[in-house]
Amino acid sequence: MSVLDRFRLDGKRALVTGASRGLGREMALALASAGADIVLVARPSADLDSTAEDIRAEGRAVTVLPGDAGVPETAATICEAALTEAGAIDILINNVGGRRENITLQDTSLDTWRTLVDLNLTAAVACTKVIGAAMIERGTGGRIINVASINAFVAGRGISGRHYETAKAGLVQFTRAIAVDWAPHQITANAICPGMFMTAPNQRWARERPEIIEAAVAGIPAGHAGDPEDLGPLAVYLASDASRYMTGAALTIDGGFTCL
Repeated sequence: MSVLDRFRLDGKRALVTGASRGLGREMALALASAGADIVLVARPSADLDSTAEDIRAEGRAVTVLPGDAGVPETAATICEAALTEAGAIDILINNVGGRRENITLQDTSLDTWRTLVDLNLTAAVACTKVIGAAMIERGTGGRIINVASINAFVAGRGISGRHYETAKAGLVQFTRAIAVDWAPHQITANAICPGMFMTAPNQRWARERPEIIEAAVAGIPAGHAGDPEDLGPLAVYLASDASRYMTGAALTIDGGFTCL
């Protein structure tokens, strides 16, 4: 077997939340390119349908499960449906999330705080609970990839909404904890911590508050924001046999931003 063969995902099935656009879409496409069949989870949209068609064009099977995976109860129900409709899940990518609200802590209601922490943390816990339990029962191992953020380690500058930093930091530590718990089951759990990528939400920030994006890009040693497709190869690595001895890691991909 060549070293590149260890990155192949033939015969594997991956479930990706928030998969209709941006980072989720690119990770789903990358895994499909490496040979995996894909379960796409996202709110109904033309983008979701387009992503499904692009995966089919790769010659891979795709199951589309529309729904809001940012709501923990809905996320758990969707994951249970995935196991019934698509079959065993080998790879789980908890990608759904986002800052969404640029509001100061003092102006944030507790209901809003809970909703946004659920979006960025509890929903991933709900998916991991369902899919991870099925992986343990199967006894053949698995891969869990949680998409956190560099804001798990550094506060966003010039922007409020500290639910995001809090939840993403929790997601990193949750990843580390389940990595320890489930390593005996040959299940790895790792976190990807992206920096500034020009996804649709950041394009919105660029329109509404361009100074936020300009300041963030100015602090990136690489000199530019990331392209969402740059995340695909890292997801393939963490999903594949190539990373079988890596677990509990939080990998930053940020053009050097957190080095400063």
